[in-house]
Amino acid sequence: MILNDDQDHFLIDLPRLQFSYIYSMKRQSLLILLILLSFASLALINLNAPDNYSEPDIAAYITKDNIPESNRIDDRAATLGRVLFYDKQLSRNGSISCASCHKQEFAFGDTAVFSRGLEGELTGRHSMRLANIRFADDSLFFWDRRAASLEIQTTMPIQDHVEMGFSGFSGDPGMDSLLRRLEGVDYYPMLFEYAFGDEEISELRIQKALSQFVRSIVSFDSRFDEGRLLTGNNNMPFPNFTPQENQGKMLFFAPPAQGGGGCQGCHRAPEFDIDPNTGNNGVIAFIPGTTSPDFNNTRSPSLRDLYRPDGILNGPMMHTGHFRNFREVIDHYNNIVPQPSNPRLDPRLRGPQGAGQQLNFTEAQKQALEAFMRTLSGQNLYTDPKWSNPFNENGELDIIPLSTSVSEIRQ
Repeated sequence: MILNDDQDHFLIDLPRLQFSYIYSMKRQSLLILLILLSFASLALINLNAPDNYSEPDIAAYITKDNIPESNRIDDRAATLGRVLFYDKQLSRNGSISCASCHKQEFAFGDTAVFSRGLEGELTGRHSMRLANIRFADDSLFFWDRRAASLEIQTTMPIQDHVEMGFSGFSGDPGMDSLLRRLEGVDYYPMLFEYAFGDEEISELRIQKALSQFVRSIVSFDSRFDEGRLLTGNNNMPFPNFTPQENQGKMLFFAPPAQGGGGCQGCHRAPEFDIDPNTGNNGVIAFIPGTTSPDFNNTRSPSLRDLYRPDGILNGPMMHTGHFRNFREVIDHYNNIVPQPSNPRLDPRLRGPQGAGQQLNFTEAQKQALEAFMRTLSGQNLYTDPKWSNPFNENGELDIIPLSTSVSEIRQ
């Protein structure tokens, strides 16, 4: 529903709120009323006061950033990206959105081992968490890094036959059909003009808006961040940590030769992003529809927000999704068994003479490392409405339109 500001009489229907108001007023008075009403519904988008996506509160020690100069985050374009991210009309049969597999309550990941596409068919890999995807050196995306940029990645699921169904093959409509569909949706011409200055709807603009929204999703309010601010050093004991958590932190940072796990070698603090020059970690699976092992899954999400604030995992781990608890992950790295057929095992997972890594962690050390991983989770990621579903429970979008022209706000 677009709430027009040139009407003398209007009816606003918000989720769990029936509000009838008959009044004659000027534009400014109506706008004030609608802004007040926006507090009654997180689904209400006010184009006159977009959420802050472009200037996140990030500590100075966070230095990695893969955002391209050609697509810096703009609050208006990210607002459009939020709508696109949650809109099921981006799938062929209107049943799947990006958010169907990347849920805010799970750090924009999925608790299912494999997500389901628009006909219920399983996707080929576990859905990767998206939080902090901007704050990393790696600029290639998907587990196997097959997308050359986040912009390109954003529309690949839309054009996947299993996931969202605008593939242009096997009876699927192509991307042109989606663009025509969006042109016929009442709010999209307005939102594209709001974001880009005119109503043109194109795949490039969809990519830009979606990637801006995804890059805006950040999580840097964890207990680790509190300790890092207190000490100014990753390696010092954090005064806000328990002895067990500080032991786990030491195990994370120290290399195996010094009694640690060497985790920092690949998952680099303070962003906890993956080193772009990693090989695979010995977790090998077959690509669906093929008979060859997939050795090319070498990417990883940030290790931040592996757990929710309540201490429960945000879903299974690895591209296969078959590690259901973090202890299984520790046990995997504790005893690496190289496979002769695997040509891309990361060299850092080999011991002397090329044998597999043997950490020989004790039970207490395993518990300490797991305790440290829980300190990497924030709070705001899961509750901030600017990353939430803008559609109400009836699948409708309520928008307060601009009180001035697009050309004026873009000056």
